[in-house]
Formats: sequence, structure tokens, C-alpha cells
Amino acid sequence: MGWYRRSTRFISDAFRRHTSAPRIPLHESPSLSSSSAPRISQPILSLRHSLAQNQRKSPLIDGAKRFYYVDRNKVHHFKPRGYKRWSQNPRILFSMVLVGSGVVITVYFGNLETVPYTKRTHFVLLSSSLEKQLGESNFKTVISQYKGKIVPPLHPESIRVQKIAQDIVEAVQKGLRKEQVWTDLGYSSESLEPPQNAHKPEEAVGAFGADEDRWIAEDKWRKEDEILDDGWVQQSRKKGQEVGAKSQTSHLEGFKWEVILVNDPTVNALCLPGGKIVVFTGLLNHFRADAEIATIIGHEVAHVVARHAAENISKNVWLTIMQLILYQFFMPDVVNTMSNLFLRLPFSRRMELEADYIGVLLSASAGYDPRVAPQVYDKLQQVGGSSALHDYLATHPSGKKRAKLLSEAKVMEEALSIYREVQAGRGVKGFL
Repeated sequence: MGWYRRSTRFISDAFRRHTSAPRIPLHESPSLSSSSAPRISQPILSLRHSLAQNQRKSPLIDGAKRFYYVDRNKVHHFKPRGYKRWSQNPRILFSMVLVGSGVVITVYFGNLETVPYTKRTHFVLLSSSLEKQLGESNFKTVISQYKGKIVPPLHPESIRVQKIAQDIVEAVQKGLRKEQVWTDLGYSSESLEPPQNAHKPEEAVGAFGADEDRWIAEDKWRKEDEILDDGWVQQSRKKGQEVGAKSQTSHLEGFKWEVILVNDPTVNALCLPGGKIVVFTGLLNHFRADAEIATIIGHEVAHVVARHAAENISKNVWLTIMQLILYQFFMPDVVNTMSNLFLRLPFSRRMELEADYIGVLLSASAGYDPRVAPQVYDKLQQVGGSSALHDYLATHPSGKKRAKLLSEAKVMEEALSIYREVQAGRGVKGFL
């Protein structure tokens, strides 16, 4: 075992000699060329170099420099953070404004459409397929809401309403010059009694015939009776013809028109996107003549022809964005009131008047006397009532104003021309 002890002692002595070299502080930098200075070993130099590198790359030292800068006067300034960082850079700000403007312009002009007849250009962001889906969904909601009140399709009043609505739809088809599909909703075997105040259709038609003769004999509609005009319609049509604008009618293709009569006292009718027509018996109690019902149904169908529902949704998106911006400077109540008075309500009334113009032409193309329309809106005002501020605080213009506008010669003359052509058996190719 003597050789084992000697080898162990030799190894330990060598290790002590190696570690017993004099240590030099790291902050001292002796010259290597000086003969009197002790020589620094290679491991110690490597250790100093690594420490210096780590000190320069420390995130506590270099990382903080990202948040401030030093100007020429040796003054430290904090750098702006968040959106201010790029908003204060003219190049970045200009690029953002340029790209944003390009996107807005592309979206806007890429979704402009021309309304049939009036040639008014409007912005519609909603696709026609999604519009139809919304209309069908709302139609199912109406059916569910009035379950048990839907008049069977073989009821005389229901047949009468279906016939009038079908005439209006055929007038739309003349404008499209394409074959459409007409279907009736499949009802259950439920049966309902006729409306209490309803009269026989034959009596209503006879009463209207006498009134129509009185209209023609007395010549109540004359050019001299013009009070208001539809100048914006004529200007829009003239501008559309000059630029060669084509009316947007593709959204009407493939409609499956359906009509139901609901036994409810509500004096109303509506047409949902997708060709879903709903008429309430309360309307028939006040308007017994076929031409009167055709005027109202034509007005509701005109909303679908002009895509007013989709336009209203698109405008509400822009108005909501504008309101959110104005909320930063004004009280929310003030912003909501002003936007309703000067934007939402005027837009709604303009769309109602546009539907009146298109609707009276549809009823004339369907073979119904358009001169009844002013009487219809006068009667609607008597039934629903209105105040002096109705033309400013409501979504619909007053019946008096609508009657005056529809009595304007340029619109009524065109409608009468179409009506006379239909009565003569020649018909028209369509005005859409």
C-alpha cells in the first residue's frame, strides 16, 4: 500500500502549488510588459473578460436606454410610449391616414348601388343573401307571434289580398323581365271567422267604381293643384341617365313571394326582404277598395325593391361610429337627440317618400288607378292622427304631406300614363 500513499501525496502537493499563486484584484490593470509585475494566469483573464461582457449586456443597464434619449445638451428625455409613439412620427402618421382612407374609399364605392326608378345612389353594406336571411327570420317570428290568427288561404278575404299582392309582384317582374316564383305559405287546417266589419269584395269594388267615375268626371287631379314637387327625384333620374347608371335589381332575383293575412285590428301591412308580405285585417276594415289596398301593398313592396332595410342598417353603422366619436366632446344625450333629429329621422322620411313614388308606379303597372294614392294617405292620417310636428319628429311624413307630394304632376303623370297603357291592354315593359 506504500505506492498508493506516495501517489496520493504527490497529487495533493501539485494541487496546492497550482492554487497558491498570488491573486490580483480585478480593478487593477498591471502592464504585461513590465518585468516587475506578477504574471496573470489565463483563467483569470478569461473571467475578467466574461464579467465585462455580461456587464455591458445587462438588461438593467442597456434595457433602460430604450425608454429615454439624450439630446445634444446631454439632457435625458423619456421616449413616448403607446399610440403617441407613432402618432408623433409624421411618416408613420401619413402612412396610417393614407391606408385608412384607401380602405374607406374602397369599401364605400365598392358598395354603392342605384335605386330603381329614382336612380338615387345609396350605400349598402349588407349583402343581398344576408338581407334575405334576415327577412325570412323576421317572417318566422311574425308567424310565431300571430299563431292562431293567420287567416286560411282559401278564405275570401285572404284570396282577395293574395290576388292584389300577386298583381303588384307581376308588376315588379315586368321590370325585372325575368320569371319569378310565386308560392303560398302552407297553412294548417285552422279556420277563422271573417272580420266583423268586413264587407263583401263585390260591394267594395262596386263602391269604388262609383267613386272612380266621380273622380274622372270632376277631374280632381289637375296640374294646377301642384303644391309641392319631387325635384330631387327628377334631378337624381337625370343625373343617373347622364352617367349611365344601371338600377340594382339583382337582389330581387330568386324571390319566393309569400303573402299572409293576419286577423288583427292593427292598421298596417309590411313586406320583408325576400318577398314576405303580411297584411292585417285592421287595414281592410278602413280600406275596402282594391286600389287602396294595392297602393299600400305597392308602397311596402317598394321598400324591398329599393333595399331600404339594408340601407338603414348600413347607415346605422356609420351613425353609431360618428356618435362614439362625438361622445368624447359632447354629452351622450345631446349627441343622441341631435343625430335623431338631423340624421336618422330625415333619412327615414326620405325613404318613405321614395317608397311612395315607386309604389304608386307599381300599383299603376298592376292595373290600379294611381289617383287613389293621395286619398289613401289622407285617410291614414285620419286613422292614425298626426300633429304639426309630425313632419319633424316622426319616421314617416304626415299623410297630408305625402298626399301633396303624390299629387305632383311629374310623378302622377307618369303613373297615369302607365295605368292607361295597362287599361288599353298594351301594358308596359316595366319602369325599373
